Amino acid sequence: MWKIIVRRVLVMIPQLFVLSLIVFIMAKQMPGDPFTGLITPETDPNRIEELRQLSGFYDPWYVQYYNWMTNAFQGDFGQSYTYKVAVSNLIGERAFNTFWLAFVSTILVYVIAIPLGVLAGRYQERIMDKTIVLYSFISYAIPTFVLGLIFLFVFGYQLQWFPTSGTVSIHAERGTFEYVWSKFHHLLLPAITYAVLGTTGIIQYLRTEIIDAKMQDYVKTARSKGIPMNKVYSRHIFRNSLLPIAAFLGFTITGLLGGSIFIETIFGFPGMGQLFVSSIGSRDYSVITALVLLYGFLALLGGLLSDIIMSIVDPRIRID
Repeated sequence: MWKIIVRRVLVMIPQLFVLSLIVFIMAKQMPGDPFTGLITPETDPNRIEELRQLSGFYDPWYVQYYNWMTNAFQGDFGQSYTYKVAVSNLIGERAFNTFWLAFVSTILVYVIAIPLGVLAGRYQERIMDKTIVLYSFISYAIPTFVLGLIFLFVFGYQLQWFPTSGTVSIHAERGTFEYVWSKFHHLLLPAITYAVLGTTGIIQYLRTEIIDAKMQDYVKTARSKGIPMNKVYSRHIFRNSLLPIAAFLGFTITGLLGGSIFIETIFGFPGMGQLFVSSIGSRDYSVITALVLLYGFLALLGGLLSDIIMSIVDPRIRID
């Protein structure tokens, strides 16, 4: 297993290099520059020009790219022109919120999707199966921002079951149970919205796997021996059908970490997704390039995690 992990990591290096080059060039092609947002009626144009000179804005692109990558390897992605702090510190603060949102969302996705997928496959073509399939089609068809706005309006403003923005109540004192509960309460509605949208693929895939497994010879043999159907499903069908779903776990986790832009923006949740949107609007190139590079790394990491998880849960796979 360790050999394949090392091999995959070595393959990721040139992929990250190509990704970083594409991200850097595309960021430079964006209209305007990060210093444009600093201009006010009282701003001295000579000062803005001086800042451009000091930052190397007029250097050739390959020189800028080399300097950027050299600093990035040292953990220095520059300074945010909007927030006036180091990009690594800024992303680190937001990454904590996004991580917990992704963690809770992942748990909810599998808690919802696995029982529904099993029920749909077991009771194929019955009322329960048709209801679950209808739910899957609706959750697949509805856009993220539409469902987010509906949940925000109904559960946030009308029923007032959940907070409508932020990550913690301003009255909660750090280190207390009230503070922990407030953090969890604030991320629960975005996580539920994420989970509803993320269950479709798992439900359909698990349903199909269970339907196929019911027709396999080992299931027919178990049933012919008089084994109760509940044990046939739990020991044979469900276990074998769940293996491909386990392989999706790596992509699910990293996908949630990198795909929270709409959810965080709608719910006013200060994570990496919201930071990415605001950075694009303010032309904060340092933050944009660092985040896109991070999202690309997470996508590659998701593939690696999925391979590792699959090799652990499926004994038929041997990685030398």
